[in-house]
Amino acid sequence: MSSRFIHLHLHTEFSLADSTIRVPEKPDEARPDKAKRPNVLSRAVEMKLPALAVTDRNNLFALVKFYKAAESVGIKAIAGADLSILDGKESPSQLTLLCRDHAGYLSLSRLLTRAWMEGHHVDGVAITTEWLREDCEGLFAIAGRHSSAGRLAAAGRHEHAEQYLAELQRSFGENLHLEITRTQRDGEDAFNAFALHAAAARGLPVIASNDVRFLDREGYDAHEARVCISTGRVLDDPKRPRDYSAEQYLKSPDDMAAMFADIPDAIDNTWALAQRCNLEMRLGTYFLPAYPVPADETLDSWIRSQSRDGLKLRLEKSPLAPGHSREDYEARLDFELDTICKMGFPGYFLIVADFIQWGKNQGIPIGPGRGSGAGSLVAWALQITDLDPLPYGLLFERFLNPERVSMPDFDIDFCMDRRDEVIDYVARKYGRDRVSQIITYGTMAAKAVVRDAGRVLGFPYGLVDGVAKLIPLTLGVTLKDAMGEGKSEMVAQELIDRYRDEDDVRDLIDLARELEDLTRNAGKHAGGVVIAPTPPACLPALRVRSSSSRARSI
Repeated sequence: MSSRFIHLHLHTEFSLADSTIRVPEKPDEARPDKAKRPNVLSRAVEMKLPALAVTDRNNLFALVKFYKAAESVGIKAIAGADLSILDGKESPSQLTLLCRDHAGYLSLSRLLTRAWMEGHHVDGVAITTEWLREDCEGLFAIAGRHSSAGRLAAAGRHEHAEQYLAELQRSFGENLHLEITRTQRDGEDAFNAFALHAAAARGLPVIASNDVRFLDREGYDAHEARVCISTGRVLDDPKRPRDYSAEQYLKSPDDMAAMFADIPDAIDNTWALAQRCNLEMRLGTYFLPAYPVPADETLDSWIRSQSRDGLKLRLEKSPLAPGHSREDYEARLDFELDTICKMGFPGYFLIVADFIQWGKNQGIPIGPGRGSGAGSLVAWALQITDLDPLPYGLLFERFLNPERVSMPDFDIDFCMDRRDEVIDYVARKYGRDRVSQIITYGTMAAKAVVRDAGRVLGFPYGLVDGVAKLIPLTLGVTLKDAMGEGKSEMVAQELIDRYRDEDDVRDLIDLARELEDLTRNAGKHAGGVVIAPTPPACLPALRVRSSSSRARSI
């Protein structure tokens, strides 16, 4: 019988610096037989894990993908994060927070948002102990060797470490846990001894953890390379920090139970804590901001009157489509309006029409509209698009269909030099605390990852550059393609030959393939903007650059 152990401390690729654990891009990739490459959930399925936590550093980037994929294979997804905490003049310490429920998720989102908005410092972002005390509802805290208690204990200042735990216990009460690990890292045994003593003295539960950073033992070298890429170091540098060990992989419950056989409660407590984490995410629900309408109007009545007035103005300047009467236009308009109102999207149309009209009034070049949205007569009447759909037989149902409920999506192009003016208008109208740009992620693409791998291996620039140039310039090419294992038109025969004949090239490509397509960085989406009905701090967390430009972490 498998032991009742749950991994509650695990970083994924979305920590952006210290993990090579992939998150499934699509839910079905959580199944081992569907996974393109082994990922956190395909491995969890193989191990028959009933639950699993993801605790990336200072973000919730992976949460939605992880939650959807875990749900698809019957694994409980536990949401959490490793938060950096400023509690003195030293560099930030670390505390792992897990969400008990939706209240905990909102608390964690607010803390992360505050860290990114107000907590920038030389080492990144962090929250303060005061912020944590103010906003810890629904959160479980796990203090390990990287917490302030761990640092103080490592320095022999056990009394101060006890005082720190007392402060945490006042904030978290029975929701505070101590973490012990056995990954053969310096200082582990000393902290474990302190933690076990403090837990007994204070009545705190101890949990076993493997502080996971990669999937299996063989992944250690690639993980170290990833850390070096992030820190600008070379693998052979004798002075580089060695903060990780080859033991920090996703071990099976039985392996963990064997490792902590002398402290079985530390294993059982992981199961007990996982049982208390019950976050249910409302995915697929649309939260639209309130569009302001006159006091005697509703959204439904207002979009109808605005659309009819708009159609009248359009038809005064544009001829009727051949074979169509004015009555045809009015019937089509009524049909679309009935569908829009029935599906609950009148506010969406009015919001889009408003900022497009504002932009046009300011002389900002705006495109006529692309895609299926051009099939909407209501969009034409409201001047969202500039194409009458009737002469071309364009179907509204391709844009909005009651049989397939999904958010309408207008493809509208704004002048790249003045788009920020439109975003600023939207922020002023709906509130700057409710408007945010969407986050996007960069990955380690084929050519770039070869160059990165070559640098951390310390290989000569000429060798690495020559190998990278052998990879086809085709958009989306992968090393698998170039090595003749994928799309035939992207094969690089010279690369295959050199891989076969040269040891350095083989080492370079093998490492690059381990790292390829991992999430590398976060930035702002080129076009997406979120307008929330409440401040985004009440929804997903915000990631804010020090320059105060916003990107929403979803």
